[in-house]
Amino acid sequence: MLHPPHQSLQVAAVPQQRVPVRDRDQDAPWHTEAVCRRDEAGLFFAPSKEPTAARLAREEAAKRVCARCPVLVECREHALLQPEPYGVWGGLTAAERRVVLARRRRRDVELKNTTRPVAAAG
Repeated sequence: MLHPPHQSLQVAAVPQQRVPVRDRDQDAPWHTEAVCRRDEAGLFFAPSKEPTAARLAREEAAKRVCARCPVLVECREHALLQPEPYGVWGGLTAAERRVVLARRRRRDVELKNTTRPVAAAG
């Protein structure tokens, strides 16, 4: 389990040695390969009362970091399953994750309704 954002900020600022994907331990947690562990943690979490233009620019910069991350999918799924309420995770903002979750819920309901057996009329 990841640390809450205030602790992740401290961990994320610590440079980590990059291990080639083919040589890494398959039992290691996915986040040990996260590119954001080597970048500015403030890029991924908003300061209080951040102006909209600054927030949008910061989020786009964070998404560029995510785009080159080898564990983007794992990070995104973690943030959706937790769910993480703040920050950019797996290339998605909190608002974008809420949209994805709402779509998944609708899809699950639709699938459930289509697989439900129809009662025989008699």
